Parts: sequence; C-alpha cells; structure tokens
Amino acid sequence: MILKKINENLQKALIENNLIEANALQQETFSALKSGVDCIIIAAKGSGKSTTIVLNVIQQLVAEGEESPRALIIVEDKAKVLEMETLFEQLGNYTNLRVYGVHDKGDTEYDKNYISTGIDVLIGTPNKLNEMFTTAGYNVNRLKMFVLDDADPILKLRHETKIMRISNSISKTQRIIFSENLTERIEVLAEKMMLEPFLFEID
Repeated sequence: MILKKINENLQKALIENNLIEANALQQETFSALKSGVDCIIIAAKGSGKSTTIVLNVIQQLVAEGEESPRALIIVEDKAKVLEMETLFEQLGNYTNLRVYGVHDKGDTEYDKNYISTGIDVLIGTPNKLNEMFTTAGYNVNRLKMFVLDDADPILKLRHETKIMRISNSISKTQRIIFSENLTERIEVLAEKMMLEPFLFEID
C-alpha cells in the first residue's frame, strides 16, 4: 500500500493481506490522521473504515509501549470488538503491540486484571468501557488516540453521556469519529469533545 512515510513492517503486513493499493478513504485521511489532529470521517459501508482505523493506530503506536493503553477504540458490540481484534492480528503481526477487547458479555474482573498487566490498544463497547473507567481508574495520560467507530448506531442507542464521560477523563489526545452519515448527534458530540476537527466526506 503506497502511503507517504508508512511504517515498513505495517506495509509488509498490508501487502501480505492483499491490501496492495490504498483506497480513496485511506489516501485522503492518512496524512491528517498521522499528524494527530482531530478528525470526523464520513464514508459508506464497505469503504474500509475498520482497516483505516487499524492501520493508522499501528502507524502511530508502532512498538510496544508503556503499561497503560495508548489507543482507545469504541465500537458498537461484541461482534465489532472481535472483528477489530482480528484485523489487528492480521495487520500488526510484525509489531509487539498488545491489543485487548472488552464487551458487555465479558468478565469485568478478568478484563481489569488483564489490562493491569499492560496493553497498548483497548477496544470496547461504550457500556463496558464506561464501567471499567469508572471503577478501575486507568491511567489515560499516555493515550494518543481516542477513536469512535460507526458513531451513528452507537449514538442512536444514546451512549453520548458514557462517551463524554470517558473523553472528559482524558486531557490531551487525538479524537477521531468514523461514521456512515454526518448526523446532528455526531455534530453535537464533536462540538463537545473535539478541537477544530478536520471533516472528510468520502464518496
């Protein structure tokens, strides 16, 4: 995949997974996402939003880091958690990144204990992440990326308060919203938690 200054190990994994050419979404957003600015990215279903999230998180984090998470990805449900974990396994197989997913059906105590041993990327549903951040009080000072995937269905379930609670506990990080549609709910949420975000609307 030809993207400017892409990590060599990530490039190798992308090619091995037949991701040879960057699509419109990946080409248009890569530089902005790499620069660390807040972004709202609107693109249709099947446009490669999940792949774009995973490759950009790997690009930013590259190697194993501290004990506390450096990327937090909020997804809709357990199926999305598992899908995202699988993508990280495929595209991150030349990195030491430690990725862990939590969802509403998981064992909270087990999850807390596992995360306390040190991870780089935490993927989870709004309910579970909110519960864990409220009760465990993770160190979020090292967090570089806060990503909301498929925001529209998540916000339709009225998870704004939980997302804002997590976001407010993080002082400085890059905040990224992905969605199929730019709705009023997304605009309101972005206004509350983002700093002059770049807006990408990919046809």
